[in-house]
Amino acid sequence: MTANRSVRRAAPASPKAVRTHTRRTIDVHGGTLRLAVVADTHSRPHARSREHVAAVRPDYILHAGDIGDLEVLDELGELAPVLAIRGNIDVTAASVPDAMTVSLVREGRTLVTLLLLHIAVYGPKLRADAARLARAEGAQLVVCGHSHVPFIGRDGGLAVFNPGSIGPRRFQLPIVFGVIELEGARIRMYHVDCETGRLWEPPVL
Repeated sequence: MTANRSVRRAAPASPKAVRTHTRRTIDVHGGTLRLAVVADTHSRPHARSREHVAAVRPDYILHAGDIGDLEVLDELGELAPVLAIRGNIDVTAASVPDAMTVSLVREGRTLVTLLLLHIAVYGPKLRADAARLARAEGAQLVVCGHSHVPFIGRDGGLAVFNPGSIGPRRFQLPIVFGVIELEGARIRMYHVDCETGRLWEPPVL
């Protein structure tokens, strides 16, 4: 799999939120592509995060912002190529864009396009600016961070995926990361517990 890069200035969905916007294309070779998705590392990813991310054998790693120390990206890059966007704490990370559109392409045909943003939801609902930007980019899936709350859902015809956080624990939230698997034209999304390496699912209330 290879990635091509082109950078453009986008008309921002929100002037304070999106100033730089990058487009990436990942060429999918073979039947399956696996993306590990992390967010909100805040310079201190969980001690077992490297082990468990490596175990899913990702082709790429997406970081949905609030990176903290950019050495985090270097460490993840030892496992797989990293595509990252900036979170609200990453004010000095000038080399990292605020948003990224990633198209997964096989033999010249786009299978799915995702929009990677840090702040994109209020609870289970997409922010209006995030939804507008996703539609303008032709994205079917919005991947975001910020809340530390793992989430898979749909809103307004768009899929939404928050991988949760592998950084310091917030309140009683789990420490988890996400996985997006593309097999043929089908997408599967799930979460992995960073402490145990097991599949994580929300508790039944």
